[in-house]
Amino acid sequence: MIRAVILLSLVLGTAACALPVYEPEPVSPQQWQERQDRIAREAAERDRLCAMSRPEDPRHDQLCNSLPKDRP
Repeated sequence: MIRAVILLSLVLGTAACALPVYEPEPVSPQQWQERQDRIAREAAERDRLCAMSRPEDPRHDQLCNSLPKDRP
């Protein structure tokens, strides 16, 4: 039983290392546009969350650190 658990953990550990941890580059113009749209949506969501959070909120720094300093 212990051998099966050890073997299973080794297999899963090796499989986790083999998975790509990056997003492959788009290859078509449509994929590039979808990527740019997704990035714009994520940035708009960060802006919205930053604008809603108060300066005393512990998440405020985390939400607003990615924004350029010249923006309100």
